[in-house]
Amino acid sequence: MRPGPRNLITDVPGLRVGNADDARLKSGVTVLTADQPFVASVHVMGGSPGTRETDLLAPDRMVQDIDAIFLAGGSAFGLDAGQGVMQALREAGRGFAVGAVRVPIVPGAIVFDLLNGGDKDWTQSPYPILGRRAFDTASQDFALGSAGAGYGAMTGTLKGGLGSASCVLPSGLTVGALVVVNALGQATVGETPHFWAAPWEEGTEFGGLGPAPMVPQDAPLPRKRLGEATTIAIVATDATLTKAQAQRMAVAAHDGMARALVPSHTPLDGDLVFSVATGGKPLADPLTDAFQLGHAAATCLARAIARAVYLARSEPLDLQPTWQSRFSR
Repeated sequence: MRPGPRNLITDVPGLRVGNADDARLKSGVTVLTADQPFVASVHVMGGSPGTRETDLLAPDRMVQDIDAIFLAGGSAFGLDAGQGVMQALREAGRGFAVGAVRVPIVPGAIVFDLLNGGDKDWTQSPYPILGRRAFDTASQDFALGSAGAGYGAMTGTLKGGLGSASCVLPSGLTVGALVVVNALGQATVGETPHFWAAPWEEGTEFGGLGPAPMVPQDAPLPRKRLGEATTIAIVATDATLTKAQAQRMAVAAHDGMARALVPSHTPLDGDLVFSVATGGKPLADPLTDAFQLGHAAATCLARAIARAVYLARSEPLDLQPTWQSRFSR
């Protein structure tokens, strides 16, 4: 496997990503959309998820294709971002057709960033506007680190952020990952600058330090409370998949989260993975290709998580150091 030309989820042809954030609020929204409707599913492994429209993504549900997925800060308030995305899709004439009416289906998930030092003393939710702005600015290139839904993210020790990575399989299929890292766990090993995801790093995409020389055996104690921590992600491919096959890719991608964050999938996290299949390329070998898609999704997600933390930048009123401010020489 090799990274795509951008090393972003938008290396999957047809996908676009937009970010919108507010420095005063220390929060934001990230939206993934596409030129055409796409197959999507989801798998949840954390104990404290916050979601919108995820039940419709189950393989046995009627809706087969959607037009956008959002990731947002703001805890439950951030679910309002879907309203802004939905309005933009309605104006574009997109959505699930019911007779003469089109109803945009906009699944999404949120992270808790209400105690990150930002000004949360608002009376009207800012998230519909942020969701609309993120959708309107969606393109193939977008910022990582302290951007979009990852703008105010934190982890157990360092600032979190927004990450992405991609890879191209020998079969020619492309896989990408997009993630907001706001985890209870750590992306780095103990007090070292080494990332847990180091064995899967491509080049020097998150510093090139390699694996840590020693790995602590004791599990770190929680530094956040119930509901304050979540890692939410999207993995995508240009393969033609059913909703059931897409769901299996989401399940496999969770392995990447466990490789990159220690601990992960705790009762205090809302960890979940959306999966997207744009249908550009049929599976040449349904067994082998499906196996490789799951492995690639996990690998891309692990790399994207490390990139999110590695690329986070220092901002006023931060409550945690960035990887760069703590370890960069």
